[in-house]
Amino acid sequence: MPSRLLLLDGHSLAYRAFFALPVENFSTTTGQSTNAVYGFTSMLINVLRDEAPTHLAVAFDVSRQTFRSEEYAEYKANRSKTPTEFSGQLSLIKEVLDALRVPYVEKPGFEADDVIGTLATQAMQDDFEVLICSGDRDSFQLVNDRTTVIYPMRGVSEMKRMTPAAVEERYGVPPQRYPELAALVGETSDNLPGVPGVGQGYAAKWLVQYDGLEGVIAHADQITGNKGESLREHLGDVMRNRHLNALVCDLDLPLRPQDLAVQPWDRQEVHKVFDSLEFRVLRDRLFETLTSQEEIDDSGFEMTSTQLEPGMVAGWLTEHASKDDWVGVQVEGSWRAGTGDVHAVALATMEGAAWVDTTTVTPEDDAALAGWFADPARPKVLHDAKGPMLALAARGWPVAGLVRDTALSAYLSRPDQRSYDLADLTLRYLRREVKVRVADDG
Repeated sequence: MPSRLLLLDGHSLAYRAFFALPVENFSTTTGQSTNAVYGFTSMLINVLRDEAPTHLAVAFDVSRQTFRSEEYAEYKANRSKTPTEFSGQLSLIKEVLDALRVPYVEKPGFEADDVIGTLATQAMQDDFEVLICSGDRDSFQLVNDRTTVIYPMRGVSEMKRMTPAAVEERYGVPPQRYPELAALVGETSDNLPGVPGVGQGYAAKWLVQYDGLEGVIAHADQITGNKGESLREHLGDVMRNRHLNALVCDLDLPLRPQDLAVQPWDRQEVHKVFDSLEFRVLRDRLFETLTSQEEIDDSGFEMTSTQLEPGMVAGWLTEHASKDDWVGVQVEGSWRAGTGDVHAVALATMEGAAWVDTTTVTPEDDAALAGWFADPARPKVLHDAKGPMLALAARGWPVAGLVRDTALSAYLSRPDQRSYDLADLTLRYLRREVKVRVADDG
């Protein structure tokens, strides 16, 4: 499988997300705006899921002051002042990237497009397949048989793959001619005025007829009519535009494509960052669609859970749960409105774990469990205990000796969290993953 490098234009995508998602609908309880962070992270998750890159990086602009604005003071001067609600979110996006161990690259005096152009050029030389996710059409000039631009069309979810055929179909010229087309018609977003009265259709026609912009300029005196006259009057603007929209593809950067191999992301740090941003749903999507490759310390945490056959419960309790050591209890069932139903009960100690199917217990098993649950001298630990205790009591096994509710403990430790799922808590605080294996031999 060839190496596949995915490059994202961080500033472009974040800005698009900011205006696609209403800022008033995305903020933390402390008032921090999060719409740009949310939208950017959502796009990142989707493209990682869909493209499965082997190498990955995000490029950012450093500031509006670049060599282009030094050469042409009006470059991007038509853009309004960056909203303060947006500026404060760029550092948060970088925190998300740090947690996901995604490198980001920037170069003072240059734009994110130049960084992407340099990395894409290097990657092509090293036989990579290249994917560029950007909302800036200047990136279309990089498209070729092994480089595709993934261009957001609407909001933060609809993307279009701009291949050589797609660029030519949309603009009437191949990708390498796109910046020449833009030089003729102008680029409003960059405040680069084009030739008045000349639209995309005529510009593409000229580029095809005269084999590129140099040919158009060389034959400008042969182009008749008002459009030809307008072209000749604005040749200086056209040449300036072409100079400014050319990407710099030979920057000296601290990282090369080979340095950008996808890294296992830090699940504990992801929890910390997503908790602070209050991204509960987005975190669920992340864990559902992407697999962390983090090496998790499993020592002492994988245990065999044995199903106790009818008649075995009293003996197991005597052997494993008759001391004053804490016993973890997990209840499978349903509960509401002060009652409930128990389908199965799992018990775990440091010495072993077992579970009981409540539909198969004997009267002796039932009595043994009732006595053990009711004994205050037998310390018990449950997670989010209220519902399970209702179900156990309805079964005839009221609980005494509850010494810890781990969900309540987590809440007291971090009341700002939105999720207190037990599996997530073990990863966040213990850096371990709970793994239970059911024995095949009963």
